[in-house]
Amino acid sequence: MTLWVLTILGLGALIGADFFIGRKPHDVSVKEAGIWTIVWIVLAALFGLGLLVFGNSQASGEFFAGYVTEKSLSVDNLFVFVLIMAKFSVPSHLQQRVLLVGVLIALVLRAIFIAAGAAIIASFSWVFYLFGAFLIYTAWKLIQEARSDEEEDDWEENRLLKTVEKKFGVADRYHGTKLFIVNNGKRVLTPLMVVMLAIGTTDILFALDSIPAIFGLTQDPYIVFTANAFALMGLRQLYFLIGGLLKKLVHLSYGLSVILGFIGVKLVLHALHESGVHVPEITIPFSLAVIGGVLVITTITSLIASRKQAQREAAEAAAPQALPEDTSKDSVEA
Repeated sequence: MTLWVLTILGLGALIGADFFIGRKPHDVSVKEAGIWTIVWIVLAALFGLGLLVFGNSQASGEFFAGYVTEKSLSVDNLFVFVLIMAKFSVPSHLQQRVLLVGVLIALVLRAIFIAAGAAIIASFSWVFYLFGAFLIYTAWKLIQEARSDEEEDDWEENRLLKTVEKKFGVADRYHGTKLFIVNNGKRVLTPLMVVMLAIGTTDILFALDSIPAIFGLTQDPYIVFTANAFALMGLRQLYFLIGGLLKKLVHLSYGLSVILGFIGVKLVLHALHESGVHVPEITIPFSLAVIGGVLVITTITSLIASRKQAQREAAEAAAPQALPEDTSKDSVEA
């Protein structure tokens, strides 16, 4: 309990410092986003090394495997964040505030899911079969979506968000950082509040695959929570840093499908082992190597494919326009 309290206080202090530094709405530069992204990654690395020094190599390895997995899934989630920002036409200087509050909402929601997941696992060992099957199914769906030619260019509000908007009403424009205003004697939401709710509630869907995935790497609720926390808290800066690079990660879905499928198989093997079946279990070092290797290969192949596509489009744009086939001799001479 002491460790949990100290950890939550420490994370709260980091979030408070982040909020204090970015309390004034402004356009986040690439330099600022890059510096803070490095800071959060270094803090996560130091925490993992702390687990190694004060705990053991098993705990440290599980944290790093979970952190890398959650971070990679978070990058995929940034696609949806971009769509939400575009849907509500969020001013660039307010986007960092939206993401900060959205991440806080996501952190609270995931803490609830993690607590529930830990309780279920402690009571019912067969849930590993369920988690494993779900991750393998999710991996297959990701491959199907990646292979389809359809591109998701819009985002639809969920039913909960529509209900909130209908009940409280929404102002017709942004009012700085205000979340509520009084309009004609009635207290209504500002678009900023709606966007924050959209970012936060959308994370419920993200947690459906990320929480089972990390439970496939460790069953320690403390490591599950801290890995999620560090992955989420650096998400805001990552949004501004690689926002322009997201479309270049064309093979990310394939990489994530391999990772989720791998963890799903690991969960099933673990469940069989718990049931007394003699099957090989996948170790954490091997899991970390597979996850890291898949992400590196996916990134390299994505950048190569994006560059070839850009060269192909440039060549097509530079190619001379052919004359229409039905052009007559006289018109050509003229």
